[in-house]
Amino acid sequence: MAGEVVLLNFWPSLFGLRVKIALAEKCIKYESKEEDLSNKSPLLLEMNPIIKQIPVLIHNGKPVCESLIIVQYIDEVWNNKSPLLPSDPYQRAQARFWADFVDKKVYVASRKVWRPKREEQEEGKKEFLETLKTMEGELGDKPYFGGETFGYVDISLIPFYSWFHAYKVLDKINIEAECPKIFAWAKRCLQKETVAKNFPDQKKVYEFVAQTRKKYVSA
Repeated sequence: MAGEVVLLNFWPSLFGLRVKIALAEKCIKYESKEEDLSNKSPLLLEMNPIIKQIPVLIHNGKPVCESLIIVQYIDEVWNNKSPLLPSDPYQRAQARFWADFVDKKVYVASRKVWRPKREEQEEGKKEFLETLKTMEGELGDKPYFGGETFGYVDISLIPFYSWFHAYKVLDKINIEAECPKIFAWAKRCLQKETVAKNFPDQKKVYEFVAQTRKKYVSA
């Protein structure tokens, strides 16, 4: 079942981090290949010819693309350890809904903070915080989104914490003050070795984001 596992990734990627955490949860050994997204490798273009983006999981020579799909694939193939999705069909559907919300709402709103016009940035900040507060409502008083167990929705959202420092310094978004439950949840997730050992350094992420933002705004 294990076979050869390769991950095509780019170190600050929120989406690649999801896959790394899922693989760690399942104790799967894999080879990580870092991509230069300004000069994509022939392997990436071969394995993901439609979207041409990371992350890509290559299992026994066959590619699986898109981070949430990859996490589901990992959960289904290596199903003898640390289930990431609930076994109950309704709860599983709910988990997929909230992970989809992270991609379609949280991530999209976070990108709006990068817009060049000040009024658009302010609107983006407001929308970003609103999406996180919506996630807070879903979390409630539970330790994790799935209840007592770290799982699929947690994996979908926790990578954003690696960018929180950059948002605070560059955009004056104090997520700890605005969304204390999300911040406390993130700290709880980081107590897990599978999360902590795969997390990039926040200061390094900040430097990357600052440089990228300069190119993005001036483009």
